[in-house]
This record gives sequence, structure tokens and C-alpha cells, in this order.
Amino acid sequence: MRKEAILSETTKVITNFSTICSNVNDAVFFESVDGKWSVADNLKHLLISTNISALAFWLPKFLIRWIGGKPNRTSKTYEELVQKYKLKLQQGAVASARFVPKPTKDFTKKENLLHQWDKVTQHYVKSLTKNRTEEDLDNYLIKHPLLGKITLRELCYFTIYHTQHHTNTINNITASSK
Repeated sequence: MRKEAILSETTKVITNFSTICSNVNDAVFFESVDGKWSVADNLKHLLISTNISALAFWLPKFLIRWIGGKPNRTSKTYEELVQKYKLKLQQGAVASARFVPKPTKDFTKKENLLHQWDKVTQHYVKSLTKNRTEEDLDNYLIKHPLLGKITLRELCYFTIYHTQHHTNTINNITASSK
């Protein structure tokens, strides 16, 4: 997938996620059932993940190279990356502590979380758009906590799929609350 398609798909999944979260009833939004993450928890997890992913697109290239190194392989396709992620999940992988949302404070409002999401995702898309070329996406590595070293293109694929994954989770939560 080329950068233009990545940006288009990223914007699409972010908008869809935002719309779905906005339409969730406030009581359901913060409700955790059977110890599983609430809609708010899923949103906070994506806030953390997307904010950290944005670093790869706004930090100076020399720093990304120093941290991750240079790829010795071509980037995986979207399908290959998703397959690798799903396999990790099937093997029992879960979010590491850094990516687990903290309990929601009583004064936290849905609108505040959605506003944060909007700011973080705008920063992510703007950083990718302005700071990385098509070639950069295949020429820099970052360390992903679950997938190991991945190219920036693969990070884009992960962000798209990860957002879709949590959108599906939220759809399941809202369907079971009816």
C-alpha cells in the first residue's frame, strides 16, 4: 500500500472509530463487563498506542535510525502484517503495562477522551504526511512491543488494523449491551 492509500485508509478508520465512540451511550461507554475493557478503556488504549506511534513520524530520522536500525528486508504487505499480529494474539499476547489504560477517574468525560483522540490522531496523520516520504516508510525500523522490529510502513499498517480491531471490539460491546 502506497503512502497516499495509507493516509486515506488511516483517516477512514479513525473517523469510523470516532463516530462509533461518539454514538455510544455514556453509561455503556464507561461500563466494564466481566473484567474486560470498557469502550473508554479501548479508546484510552488507542490513545496511548497512537500517540507513541506518532513519535516514529515526528522524531528526527537520525534518532529513528539510531533506535531501530536499518531494515535488511522489504516491508511486509498489509495482509502479512495483520496475519503476524493475529498470530501473536492467538498465542496469548496482550498489551504490555505501558499500553494498559489506567482506571477512569470519576470526572473524566467522554467528550474529553474524544477530544484527546482527535488531537492525537490529527498529530499522527500530520506527522506522517509532512515528515516521511514514501521511501522513508521502508527505510527505517522501530521496535514494536509485540511484533518486534517493523518498518514505518508496517507501523502504518498496524495502526490501521489496530484501530479496526478495537472498533470491532467496541461494536461487540455495544451489541451485547442492548
